[in-house]
Amino acid sequence: MSVKSLVKTVLATVPLGWLARAAWGLPTQIGASPAKVRPYAAMSPRYRGGQFHNTDPSSTFLPEAETGIVKALITRGKAGRPRKPIPLATPLAPVEAAEVAATWYGHSSVLVEVDGYRVLTDPVWSRRVSPSAILGPSRMHPIPLPLSDLPVLDTIVISHDHYDHLDMATVQQLAATQKALFVVPVGLGAHLRMWRVPEERIVELDWDESTKVGELTLTCTEARHFSGRGLVRNTTQWASWVLAGPSRKVFFGGDSGYTTRFQDLGRRYGPFDLTLLPVGAYDPRWPDIHMNPEEAVQTHTDLEGGEADSGLLMPVHWATFNLAFHAWSEPIIRLIAAAEAKGTPVAVPMPGQRIDVLKPSAQTSWWTSLG
Repeated sequence: MSVKSLVKTVLATVPLGWLARAAWGLPTQIGASPAKVRPYAAMSPRYRGGQFHNTDPSSTFLPEAETGIVKALITRGKAGRPRKPIPLATPLAPVEAAEVAATWYGHSSVLVEVDGYRVLTDPVWSRRVSPSAILGPSRMHPIPLPLSDLPVLDTIVISHDHYDHLDMATVQQLAATQKALFVVPVGLGAHLRMWRVPEERIVELDWDESTKVGELTLTCTEARHFSGRGLVRNTTQWASWVLAGPSRKVFFGGDSGYTTRFQDLGRRYGPFDLTLLPVGAYDPRWPDIHMNPEEAVQTHTDLEGGEADSGLLMPVHWATFNLAFHAWSEPIIRLIAAAEAKGTPVAVPMPGQRIDVLKPSAQTSWWTSLG
């Protein structure tokens, strides 16, 4: 059965009213069309044949594999979700941002403090990561705090346009309540313009291009992934980010498979006081676009110039949305084991918890009792 046939089968079994609710607002949620993106994307040397490309070729799903994955996602039930509620920490925001600290709100949404600046990465506050309000992966834990309670931000950084990293409702609320710039990979600004983010608040960068906010330098760097919010893939760029103040540096991995290109990034931009690296939603069927926990530890080592015990690794992209087939806490169990074997320092905050890299506090294995 093809993906198209599977979709037809599913659609034939549900009421029309439900379908109407599921489809409500889809064109706006999906964002700008390829035609709207193309004038911005075409300026990139990595945009060829109407698409962006990874430096290292990445495997893609065969149609039969895609069908199997869709069927498995529909039928997996509660697999990959904890039996008990995920605990939340009370978010703390000092009046002055620290030299280097991070508050994890879940998935890849992190409030990063670098030399007194505050950067919010991949903010997603919606209940679902989907173009539909009633269909798609939903949160496994509540949002630790309302968007309106965030401190004043200096900039908002987005890694790519997938729904679990770029959320229309969150972007629109941040555009209304904050004055920070949105710094994004090239092409992605077309989505923001469609959602009425003012042009003067959008900065689009290609890999190895930088912009400054005061004394903070934000550099768009390579990742091994893909993009797309509708049926067409790779019309906007995907990226990792270097957040560098006068004395401290943080690396935000966004979403990426493992690549030895991280060694190049380590030589050019490292070492880092803190790396925020994805550890969840991996699977043997898509090894090139999501790194596994052991590869995250290797990526940290690569970014630190081969020094495994340099800088702090904080895992992201896990425990908020169930996007794969592994057990919900498996990423952290494997990460801790791999990090201990290499001597890599790791901090695993619960959602809402703030980690001050220069003032380490006792860590708890909060995930072990949730099942």
